[in-house]
Amino acid sequence: MDAYDRTTIEKWVQALGAEAAEEENFLIWLAEALWEDREAGEEFAYYMGTGNFLCKAKVDGYTVADIMVWQIDHFKAEMDRGKYAMKNNGSKMVLQAFGTLLKMKAEPEKYKRQMQSETGTDYPGKY
Repeated sequence: MDAYDRTTIEKWVQALGAEAAEEENFLIWLAEALWEDREAGEEFAYYMGTGNFLCKAKVDGYTVADIMVWQIDHFKAEMDRGKYAMKNNGSKMVLQAFGTLLKMKAEPEKYKRQMQSETGTDYPGKY
């Protein structure tokens, strides 16, 4: 990659991972996958440089920002159930969103179906 190298990605992932208290196996997988997928890697580098999402990497129109919103919806539902794993943990949310983006690239239909049907809001007729 032009603007950064594999070591830079690994350092960024490890730094966020330390803040997020993420599992080491996930962090190793994520750094490797971000390096291998140029589009997702550039999106991650943009985020690390600016704190914003470029929203250029897409899977059937879904961006990492869309994934983040979906995850936050789930997070709110988890908090309602007394689970606070992501409370005040933006690093965890970002790492998980990029992980989901990469998984979605491999299995788009599975993740599109989840994003369209599994919401964190439990009321009939949401859609």
